[in-house]
Amino acid sequence: MRLRWVFIFLLSYILLQFSWWTYLLIDLNNENVRLRYSAAGNNEVEKQVLAQKLNQRHWMVIGEGSVFLLLLVSGGIITYRSFNKEFQLARQQKNFLLSVTHEYKSPLASIKLMLETLLKHDIEKEKRNTLIKSAINDADRLNALVENALLAASIEQHTYRFNLEAVDVSKVVSELVYTFQSNPDRKHHIETDIEHHVEMKADAFAFSLLLNNLLENAAKYSPAGTLIKVELKKSVPGKIILRVADQGIGISDSDKVKIFDKFYRAGNEETRSTKGTGLGLYIAKHIAEYHHGKITVSNNLPKGSVFEVTF
Repeated sequence: MRLRWVFIFLLSYILLQFSWWTYLLIDLNNENVRLRYSAAGNNEVEKQVLAQKLNQRHWMVIGEGSVFLLLLVSGGIITYRSFNKEFQLARQQKNFLLSVTHEYKSPLASIKLMLETLLKHDIEKEKRNTLIKSAINDADRLNALVENALLAASIEQHTYRFNLEAVDVSKVVSELVYTFQSNPDRKHHIETDIEHHVEMKADAFAFSLLLNNLLENAAKYSPAGTLIKVELKKSVPGKIILRVADQGIGISDSDKVKIFDKFYRAGNEETRSTKGTGLGLYIAKHIAEYHHGKITVSNNLPKGSVFEVTF
C-alpha cells in the first residue's frame, strides 16, 4: 500500500513539473518574440514572420507536449494497474498459504490422533472401525487437497493431459454423490435428479473432481441440515447440463465475476471461518472448458447459489 502512494506521488510530481516546464517554454518563446518585435521597429513584414514563427512554436510545443503527456499518463495507468494486479496476487497467495497450512494440518492432526488412540488403547471393535473410517475420510480429504494443488499447477503450465473417452457420466455422478453423502461428517441433505445413461467424451477423473469441487463448495457455504440438489440431464441434442444448487449464504454480484480466479476467496483468510484454498472453482472452470463446457453461477431461490455446467 505504501509503494502505491509513493508511485502516485511521484507521478503527480512529474505531471506538475511537466506542466510547469511547458509554461516556462511558452513564456520564453513569447519573451523572445517580444524582444525581436522591439528590434524590428516599423518593419511589418518581419513582425508578421515573427508572429507566424511564434504560432508555429506554440503548436509544436502543444503537439509534442500532448504526445508526451499521453504517453506519460498511459504508462502511469498501465504501471498502476500492474501494481494493483501484483498486490492482489500477493494477497491471494498469502491467503492461499494461510489456508493451505490449516487445511493440510487439520486432517494430519486428526489422523495422527486417531492412530495414537488405536495404538495406546484397547477399544471395542465398533469404535475401532469408526476411528479407522474417520481416518480414511481425513486421508481422502488430504488426498483431494493435494490433487487439487497438483492439477491447478498442471493446468497453469498446460502439462495436464486429459484422457477423453466415452464415459457414462450418470454413473460417475451417482457414485460420487453416494460417496460424498456417506461421509459421517456430512450434515446436509442431498437430493438428486439424474437422468440415466447420459454419456459423453470425458476424462472420468477430471469430471469427478469437477463435481466433487462443486459439492464441497456447496457444503462449505451452506448451514448444516440444508438441502443440496444435484441434477444431470440432457437439455437439447448435443448438450448436457450438470447443476449443483445449495441453500447457503449465496454469492454477491461483485464476487460472481471473481470466484473462478485462482486463489480467490471472498473476505480475508485471517477472519474467514470456512475452509478452502481458492482452487476448487478455478479447477472446475478449466475442467469444464477442456470438455468444451461453460460454468456459470446464479442465485438460488429463496437463497443460496446454483452452479451450472453446460457441456
